[in-house]
Amino acid sequence: MANKLEQRFWELDFMRGIAIFMMILFHLLYDLDYFGGYDLNVHSGFWLYFGRATATIFILLVGISLTISYSRAKKKQRKRLYRKYLKRGLKIFAWGLVISIATWLFLRAGFVVFGVLHLIGISIIMAYPFLKLRLWNLMPGVLFVSLGLYLKNYTLGFSWLMWLGLTPEHFYTIDYFPILPWFGVILIGLFLGYMLYPDCTRRFNLCDLSNSAVIRLLCLFGRHSLLIYLIHQPVLIAIIYLWVL
Repeated sequence: MANKLEQRFWELDFMRGIAIFMMILFHLLYDLDYFGGYDLNVHSGFWLYFGRATATIFILLVGISLTISYSRAKKKQRKRLYRKYLKRGLKIFAWGLVISIATWLFLRAGFVVFGVLHLIGISIIMAYPFLKLRLWNLMPGVLFVSLGLYLKNYTLGFSWLMWLGLTPEHFYTIDYFPILPWFGVILIGLFLGYMLYPDCTRRFNLCDLSNSAVIRLLCLFGRHSLLIYLIHQPVLIAIIYLWVL
């Protein structure tokens, strides 16, 4: 049996795998609309909410996973924990910059300025002091989300606060996850993590379904979510171009 400090919670990998599958489906429809010439409405109605639900699940899981990682790290080492999250956050943010450069080179209009990887990278660094608040993260989380939803109704005459959630008029990008409101979702994830998995322990009873072939496959997707995120769009776009030629 795996040591508790090394144990993975299969249900988190499974939910992350579900979110990855939903993301691939949404991006397939988006790419068919954008590149394939199909008239698919992914910017409003059901598919808009489907995309937002996908992102919310994934970002909540980032917060939950941070609490488990932090609990394990505290038991293994008590010093220099901040460096661990600083390095991890900068690594993911750097991949976000790669996405920005790639989309600028190939799309120009609508290239990714502050997408989901930028958000996750910065949030991992910003979340460090909040990890000590444990269940108290619910209040600042709700505040961040509420403030972000409120600020969506306003625009500015400049663009240098886009990362925060304040956009200029006629702003357009294909992937946008600003600090407000999305860091609030991270904080709500911290709250859920401490409520459901205190000290690396599952607080609720759950049947072990991890031997099911479908669940194993989705757990595999969940364990390699960053790699799948990085490669799935080039693969989808290549398939669509071959299809429409």
